[in-house]
Amino acid sequence: MTNLHDNRYVALARLVRRYGRSDLLSGTQLDEFDIDDETPLGDAERAQAFADDLEKMGPTFIKLGQLLSTRFDLLPASYTTALERLQDEVEPIDFDTVREVVETELGATLKERFSDFDVKPLAAASLGQVHRAVLRNGREVVVKVQRPHVRELVREDMKVLGRLARLADRRTEIGRSFGFGQLLDQFRRSLAGELDYRREARNLVTFGELTAPYDLLVVPQPVEPYTTSKILTMDFVEGRKVTDIGPLGLTDVDARPIVEQLFSAYLHMILDAGVLHADPHPGNLLLTPDGRLALLDLGMTASVPPRIQHDIIKLLLAISDGDGEETSSILAAMGHPLDSFEAGPFRSDVAHLVSEAIASGADVAVGAVLVDLSRVSGAHGLRPPAEMSMVGKALLNLDQATSHLDPGFSPTDAIRENATDISAAGLKMSPGGIVAAAIESKNFVEHLPERANRIMDSLADGEFRVKVDAIDEQRLHTVIQRVANRVTLGIIIAATILGAALMMRVPSSWTVLGYPGLAMLFFLFAVCGGIAMAAWIVMTDRKVARTDRTAGPPRPS
Repeated sequence: MTNLHDNRYVALARLVRRYGRSDLLSGTQLDEFDIDDETPLGDAERAQAFADDLEKMGPTFIKLGQLLSTRFDLLPASYTTALERLQDEVEPIDFDTVREVVETELGATLKERFSDFDVKPLAAASLGQVHRAVLRNGREVVVKVQRPHVRELVREDMKVLGRLARLADRRTEIGRSFGFGQLLDQFRRSLAGELDYRREARNLVTFGELTAPYDLLVVPQPVEPYTTSKILTMDFVEGRKVTDIGPLGLTDVDARPIVEQLFSAYLHMILDAGVLHADPHPGNLLLTPDGRLALLDLGMTASVPPRIQHDIIKLLLAISDGDGEETSSILAAMGHPLDSFEAGPFRSDVAHLVSEAIASGADVAVGAVLVDLSRVSGAHGLRPPAEMSMVGKALLNLDQATSHLDPGFSPTDAIRENATDISAAGLKMSPGGIVAAAIESKNFVEHLPERANRIMDSLADGEFRVKVDAIDEQRLHTVIQRVANRVTLGIIIAATILGAALMMRVPSSWTVLGYPGLAMLFFLFAVCGGIAMAAWIVMTDRKVARTDRTAGPPRPS
């Protein structure tokens, strides 16, 4: 393990040295004069080289690159584009190893569990590979098998990344701005979910229930007795990838109802159920022979908290209405402002972006607008919540799929048409929330007369007081005391220098370098006092600044 740690540290050191001082860590700089359709060649080549280097470092870093491709507020466009194209395809493991893993996990031989098990995998990725099979009852399935020892490798990689993230957050300004530790925590949760196939099986069930009202959408369901943390068995869905169907092939497909149901289902999932399929790119969508659309690869999912759901609902409605001011207000409330954040320029750029998007026509891509808003936020020192970037990436991929199936479909029009349902989702309360509100109302009504009597008695007796925490009084007192001490010491040192200068004119039998000894003694005291005072000021100011950075901005009371 020591050699593995050392190799990982060396590889990461090379990666940081190669890209750490380039535009990778320079943030998303906006350039309104860059109107070319393509990214400058040098940036694109460097970004692709970064993606290639991550791919060579193994599964942990491939998945890390895929997560970074959603952080439009942190990385330039050339890098997020290169990272989202990371190919998670590797050489397949031999069938004997697959057999051993399956039989160990299921506690039986392949012949006892399956009537047929294809030796050749359908796909091979860094975490596992997929084989087609048939159960003993004739049910056609696919079996996803996790690669041996991949968990141990990921665990060691996460230890290395954790140490480096903590070091960067503690020692570097860019670490404190980017929040590498928080980003790594999000990545750890996502990767742990992908390594537990039971969680993906639950995702299949959840998304199956969410898409049940839509007759043109299908989600393969897991076979529970044949599923463990390292084995996932689910229905086989026959079809063609959306990306493999050309315009000529789509002429025989009535795509508009499929696209409308797909977009409506995702709005419902994200803004009502709070569940997000983080990777709905066209390659994970299959068009079945009976004209339905199958959703595949549900290992990478995320939850959207209710507060973020409500903010995104308001954000989408503000964008569809072309209200830039409201959009900027919602974004500012959602995000975490850094020290460099300036509200005025941020509002101006957001308003301009939204107005330009709406003016471009009815075919504006909502996902692309959310991605651009994330970039604008990052450029102005506002860190939006990670869920917003993931929603933007999901809607961007969804826009690509819908535009491929039906180029005439307008996501903005779809949002306007579903505005009532979206607003209702934002206003809906869960049964638990209704009960909690009822209890709070009951407590309020019960204690209202007593509290009102106390206020009236205090007013009548002249004892009513109002406490306002407008400033930190204790800190203000400390600052004033420190300033008074510095002024007092400065006056004493100045008086000592003045007294020493006057004593230079008084004859004395004790001299130093021909000057009165007592005057020179006072001069020495003043010089030492001045140096000590300067050192004390520098040390205390640095300590206060370090404490402020650690504590962060004060919370409103």
